[in-house]
Formats: sequence, structure tokens, C-alpha cells
Amino acid sequence: MILPVAVLAGGLATRLRPITERIPKSLVEVAGRPFVEHQIALLRQQGIHDVVFCVGFLGEQVQDALGDGSRWSMRFRYSFDGAQLVGTGGALRRALPMLGDAFFVLYGDSYLTCNFSDVAESFRVAEQPALMTVYRNDDQFDRSNVRFEEGRIVRYDKINRDPAMRHIDYGLGVLTPEAFAPWLDRDEPLDLAVVYQQLVVRGALAGYEVTERFYEIGSPEGLAATEAFLTSHAS
Repeated sequence: MILPVAVLAGGLATRLRPITERIPKSLVEVAGRPFVEHQIALLRQQGIHDVVFCVGFLGEQVQDALGDGSRWSMRFRYSFDGAQLVGTGGALRRALPMLGDAFFVLYGDSYLTCNFSDVAESFRVAEQPALMTVYRNDDQFDRSNVRFEEGRIVRYDKINRDPAMRHIDYGLGVLTPEAFAPWLDRDEPLDLAVVYQQLVVRGALAGYEVTERFYEIGSPEGLAATEAFLTSHAS
């Protein structure tokens, strides 16, 4: 399955200030070029050609820097939060008309080396409205927030954690418009975590375990680790 990708790149990136006071996180330089260009190269390697950037704070800078994607032989489109930040789930809800029947979603600060085709195939086989990738984290890179047992996501909570949570939301999901059904007629801010939690309650969230660690630039520590990784793997 070749699916479009929604990149959630609308956050304020407060943990990276002062770097992100005048540029969005996607354009922070990492290993010699804007981070989003590393993401684009990775997506191309995965066979992805259609990307929708969900942008908010300083989002025009992302659009100006990347254009329509023709430089990479890809198609880029942009969905803007507008005057009010609408949250990660709200941003996806707004972008649904651009994304079709099913789509990948990843965060604008994540660099994920797993096989996207395997994830898409797992989603197809599961026949659920959404899928979350998880990684056995054991609180190593961040606080674990998923109970993943016998191939199923039993619980997901980023705030009220329990010792049985040994996995973490890896940062790559597959979603359909059906996953947003309870919120389609609303316009208030919506967190993607709420969407996932409601799907877990319904038994409608498939899970796929990834064995490669994730990289991110959402914190100074994550930025340093990602810089080191991308520098060491530069072609």
C-alpha cells in the first residue's frame, strides 16, 4: 500500500527555544540542513510521494522553503491551523479532504527508520480504522505510555501511566477518516492522543511493534542524539 503522509508540524516547539522563536521546528538545522529535508529524503526512500504538512506557528516559512515538492519529484500540500491552534487531532481533521481513505501520520520532529510498507500491510490485514506503531522502550528514551500485550494495544495514556506500560507510541500511525467520526462535526481543538484513546476503548486500534529506536528533535537531548545519528549516516 502506497499511502499519503500527514506530517504534524504545527507545534510551538517551546523546548527548543530560543532556536525556535523565529523559525519553526521543521527548519531547525540538523546535520547540515533543515530537519524537514532529512524527513523528506527518508520518505522518498520509503516510496512516499504525496505529503501533506499540517502547519501552524510560522508555517508559511515551511511552505516557502519546500514549495510544491517538485524539487524532490514529490507532491507537497499544506493545511494551516489558522488563527487558533487546533491540536494534533484537530490539524488532521482539517486536512482529511487532502488525505484520502487512509494515510500515514508522523510528527514533524520525528525521524523513523522502520519499514513503512510493513506497517501499511499490517494495517491492511488488521481491518481497523487506525493503527499505532509501538516500541519496547522501558522508559529509556522517554516515558513509556502503552500497554502492548499479545500483539494488542491494551491501554494508551500519556499522562496517567502505570508500571505495566513498557512500550511507547513510536510516532508513526495509519489513520482513516472513520477514526475521527465522533469529531467530524466539531471545530474545537483535539489532541491525537484522545483519538487513539477512544479507539482503544472501542477495540478499534491495531498495533504494530517496531524494533528500531526512534529519533526526534523535540528536546535538546533528542536534537543532539538525532544530530549524531544523521551525521554518522550521511551519504
